[in-house]
Amino acid sequence: MIRIVIAEDQGMLLGAMKSLLSMEDDMEVVGLAKNGEEAIEMVTELKPDICIMDIEMPIKTGLDAAEALRESDCKIIILTTFARPGYFERARKAGVRGYLLKDSPIEELVNSIRIIVDGRRIYAPELVDFVYEDDSENPLTERESQVLELVAEGKTTKEIAAELYLSAGTVRNYISTILDKLGVGNRIEAIARFKEKGWNK
Repeated sequence: MIRIVIAEDQGMLLGAMKSLLSMEDDMEVVGLAKNGEEAIEMVTELKPDICIMDIEMPIKTGLDAAEALRESDCKIIILTTFARPGYFERARKAGVRGYLLKDSPIEELVNSIRIIVDGRRIYAPELVDFVYEDDSENPLTERESQVLELVAEGKTTKEIAAELYLSAGTVRNYISTILDKLGVGNRIEAIARFKEKGWNK
């Protein structure tokens, strides 16, 4: 029997997946989690064979949870609506065995679970194609990346200037250049784009 934990913050989808997977003779859903933190606790406690996780969840995302569970024996499947190269790259580095899109038919998920339990990996072709289409490198210099990472930590221009031994004006110039290079309108969008692309790793 393949023992499964499902982590998904949308209650209706969580219930539907449990019902559909429970109909399979060789599968048993042993735990339901509403966020990444609960998923980590359940996998640690229940030791399932498979954990199916959404990416966008509160407290900890599916990718945070996958990274935390990297050393566990549980095989992680990410099920997401987001075909983003940064996400896929993070999932791959975290040792995720499956990366599938939510609009795939349930039969595809069931089949993938069996293949992954047998020790293989399954990545949705759309995701792999998307990654190879978007082979863009981080356009920021090392110093610009450093500035943006400090912005992401919530530091003010003045604090960043002090930490990097720069003037506040120079830091502002760096931030302006960063926004231009990333094609975004503000710091929050810059941080989001930087993380989405996986450039902060």
